[in-house]
Amino acid sequence: MSTSAPPTGAEHVQQVAPVAAGAPEVAVVGAGIVGLSTAYALLERGVEVRVYEHGEPGNGQSGGVSRIFRHAHDDPRLVAAARASRAAYREWGERLGVEMVSPDGAVAIGPAVDDHLPLLQDAGVAARRLDADELARRVPLLTGFDGPAMCDEEGGSIRTTATVAALSAALGDRVVRDEVLAVRPLGGGPAGQRVEVRSGGRTDTYRRVVVCAGRGTPALARTLGLSLPVTQAAHVRLTFAVRGEAPGTLATLQDSSGVFGETGVYAAAAPGNASYGVGLSQTTPARDDASMPVPGGLDELATRARDYVARALPGLDPDPVDVRHCWVTTLPWSDDAMAVWEADGVLLPVGHNLYKQAPGLGRRLAAAADGEGLEDWLRPEARLGLPG
Repeated sequence: MSTSAPPTGAEHVQQVAPVAAGAPEVAVVGAGIVGLSTAYALLERGVEVRVYEHGEPGNGQSGGVSRIFRHAHDDPRLVAAARASRAAYREWGERLGVEMVSPDGAVAIGPAVDDHLPLLQDAGVAARRLDADELARRVPLLTGFDGPAMCDEEGGSIRTTATVAALSAALGDRVVRDEVLAVRPLGGGPAGQRVEVRSGGRTDTYRRVVVCAGRGTPALARTLGLSLPVTQAAHVRLTFAVRGEAPGTLATLQDSSGVFGETGVYAAAAPGNASYGVGLSQTTPARDDASMPVPGGLDELATRARDYVARALPGLDPDPVDVRHCWVTTLPWSDDAMAVWEADGVLLPVGHNLYKQAPGLGRRLAAAADGEGLEDWLRPEARLGLPG
């Protein structure tokens, strides 16, 4: 495993391109959070971009009203990457006039605390243990718990809707509604490497292409002769209304304790703290063609999430007010693994739980697309996500 780590600072160019778009040099396929972040980071560098999205931006694997920002990972390199991403979220939010991450912190309970807290503190993250009283103040919806608990002070709920809207607005008409059918390297020429993108309504060539197409990335990779080791699955996340008045502080929650019947639970607040999105880390399998071998798998996961809420979060009404189903794409060596494949001017990032890493990853993808080269710690052979 590579021991190199990403810088923790936010190295980037301050310039942001004007609203009027010129001829695009780079194409980004997919307007989820990673694609939008990559495109915006290219504009920071003064590189014109076109983003292809056949649906609504942010409505695929990036969908929903909230996600968790956390620094905690098994791999110290991902902790460092999350620090850079948190700095980018803060900077972009200030620049675009939106709160991208709540200030309420990220709370974790259960045995994973003992594994993650030393890594966070060694990396300079403001994280500390919580006693039962402070835990109750941070997550007032939770029933009494006196086991291991910690708070990542700079974690919080990612304001997904506001973030996607702000980045989409900054990109303007650089985002085109069209489905990409094929990406084809054309080789070098007098002007250097060119890559063709064929979509439903056009054919264009670019200096570089970044494919951020979620579960569609492996199919486009195959046209480049790449076989990505991606496992497909589906996931469900339910949103529950808070009983009574919304709390002033509502941290995100990760529960690895098993005390309430589940060992992999996460929850994040919607803006205003009047509702809480809750999901299990478990998924139901899916085939490459998007069919599900267990038709009732999503319903089973939803039932388990409702049962968990009834046991662990009495501050929530146990009848969900919203549901979000989405695809999950994971690499074999870790649920948090991410890697970037590269072939003939095309970059293909793959991973799961990427929302928290998106701004930092976007900046690094933009740097690679702008000719600086892909950093070694992002390549598949680095096995990013393995415990340090």
